[in-house]
Amino acid sequence: QVDLVESGGGSVQAGGSLRLSCVASGENLSSVGWFRQAPGKEREGVAAIYIDSGSTYYGATMKGRFTISRDIAKSTVYLQIDNLESEDTGMYSCAADPGGDRALPLLLLFGDFPYWGQGTQVTVSS
Repeated sequence: QVDLVESGGGSVQAGGSLRLSCVASGENLSSVGWFRQAPGKEREGVAAIYIDSGSTYYGATMKGRFTISRDIAKSTVYLQIDNLESEDTGMYSCAADPGGDRALPLLLLFGDFPYWGQGTQVTVSS
């Protein structure tokens, strides 16, 4: 069993920055991913990270303004978003995999994580 709680969302102006947090509790984790979904659009994989090694993978359209990281001591995975754009508006959720090092690109593409948080809303105004 894994519990995930996201925070850090809010309303910001275009060009600003946000750091989203995902605090995990319960079973030890292999990887964590961040996803987002805007109204009327399908869910997109943003970034994923292996907890032990810190190795990362980003969605095809996400590299550049997004940075995923983890703080093992705080059991927290972060998503830093810089130079926010109105198109970044959406619900951001984290997901966790307690299994053994499944490929991050496939996890992001198909969203095949067994545990999900409730999400935190990001709203960007221009």
